Amino acid sequence: MNLKDYIRDVPDFPEPGILFRDITPLLADPDAFNFAVAQLAEQCSEPDFDVVVAIESRGFIFGAPLARELGKPLIPVRKAGKLPAERHAVEYDLEYGSNVLEIHTDAIQQGQRALIVDDLLAIGGTLSAASQLVEDCGGEVARLAVVIELAFLDGRSRLAGRDVVSLIQY
Repeated sequence: MNLKDYIRDVPDFPEPGILFRDITPLLADPDAFNFAVAQLAEQCSEPDFDVVVAIESRGFIFGAPLARELGKPLIPVRKAGKLPAERHAVEYDLEYGSNVLEIHTDAIQQGQRALIVDDLLAIGGTLSAASQLVEDCGGEVARLAVVIELAFLDGRSRLAGRDVVSLIQY
């Protein structure tokens, strides 16, 4: 199955000059969505890891069924002000702005290895921030996994040689 067939291009969203890669057609097709999750599970079963860390919000869509499929705990990384307990926070840059991500300070135990999941790798800011949060908790990043990678933006260069898996590259 060619997953690119289920990605819609939306020009000038969220602002002029941005070509948004929309995953909603993929989500609307049960076979394509199941295939994407199965592909992530296959590509992420190694190296060994202890937890799946999913990034708000579209990372939750793929991280939750992936954690279930792999039998691992799911740890949410959320935007600022959404988590109720004590938390670590990291500010990061996007292609068109900045944001803050947070994780509960007790979400990951010292030495636990994490698979971090999101829908998209663009310039690497979100995945870099999530990696920092895992490390702030005392964990290690085993792998980063995304559905779409915008390779022309060279986000991997910002991820300090981390192991990255992507299902679709543009």
